[in-house]
Amino acid sequence: MKLPDKLPAHIAVIMDGNGRWARRRGLPRKAGHAAGAETFRTVATFCRDIGVQNLTVYTLSTENRASRPAEEVEELYDLLRRYIGESLETMEQDRVRLKFLGSMDPLPEDLREMIARAEEVSSRYKGCRCNICVNYGGRDEIVRATRELMKLSSATVEQDVTEDLFSRHLDTAFIPDPDICIRTGGESRLSNFLVWQLAYAELVFTKTLWPDFSTKELTSILSDFAKRNRRFGGL
Repeated sequence: MKLPDKLPAHIAVIMDGNGRWARRRGLPRKAGHAAGAETFRTVATFCRDIGVQNLTVYTLSTENRASRPAEEVEELYDLLRRYIGESLETMEQDRVRLKFLGSMDPLPEDLREMIARAEEVSSRYKGCRCNICVNYGGRDEIVRATRELMKLSSATVEQDVTEDLFSRHLDTAFIPDPDICIRTGGESRLSNFLVWQLAYAELVFTKTLWPDFSTKELTSILSDFAKRNRRFGGL
């Protein structure tokens, strides 16, 4: 399928279905997460190659970290370590800017150090930026932004607090809001993902489990997106 001429500047993805993908094959959940990581790599490379400026993916939510078994959370951390380690080795070739969004403090120290190193090394690259949400929750982000606004802002009266000012204290202050959000796995909810930023995003829910998601399906979704008339509340 041919790519449309009009592409979104920012794609957000809720990568759902790794566990179910593994269960249907009689495999442990970590096998699903590993397969999902490879799908993410494929999709990220595709977005870079076609000229998408920003790709933001939901890797681990605040709720996941708090409620899932510690063993599974550690397996996800290990996958992140492997992905970041491999990315550091190939950054000069890939030339993708990596940015990690969310509350980093609860993460293991070695993982925080790897994240900081990956962001530092890739910051000089131009083109596609891949934003990975780790220990991220939309409501938590708004609370953190409010605290920063109260501490750092020059606002002195209520009228000084605007949407633009508030947005500057969010994790995504450096990028435009997503144009489209895709959720795989058959669920039709946002699950606390970018709840401020997705106010006017086009929403796509597909039954495809994330490890089975392909660049062909993404191309079809982007073709449909190109036909949509986004009015942002206007006529």
